[in-house]
Amino acid sequence: MSEILLYHGSKEEVVYPEIRITRYTKDFSWGFYCTNSYQQAYRWADRRSADGIVNVYRYVENPDLKILRFPEMSDEWLDFIAKCRAGETHPYDIVEDPMADDTIWDYVNGFTSGQISREAFWALAKFKHPTHQISFHTVNALHCLTFERSESIHDRKAEK
Repeated sequence: MSEILLYHGSKEEVVYPEIRITRYTKDFSWGFYCTNSYQQAYRWADRRSADGIVNVYRYVENPDLKILRFPEMSDEWLDFIAKCRAGETHPYDIVEDPMADDTIWDYVNGFTSGQISREAFWALAKFKHPTHQISFHTVNALHCLTFERSESIHDRKAEK
């Protein structure tokens, strides 16, 4: 089985990932969110705290889990996000997709609130380049992650 490194930006070291129920649901409901992009995790950490942390995990996929992948932004992807953000749950252990960046996120919010149509969403999002996210929604999914290390973004900023 292949393994890859995933990153999670936070305000703290997260040795033992967990799924937290919060006031607002995210793109794919409550879960533990990572990315295969160190730069994306760095931005997440920087937004959360000036002393943010990038946590690094080794990920080995479990073929017995129910995994949903969206290779690109599509109507199915947009509808799935709209349902999850409205509070609906889903049966997947893991969901992986092109993540809506901040600008696309604003367009998704416009779509889910009824302020813009589906056609307007696609016209606005056409020239935006999404990043990557993978979300873990069950304890079995979290078992696919092994904590490797954490890195302070404060230390990285000092190096520059």
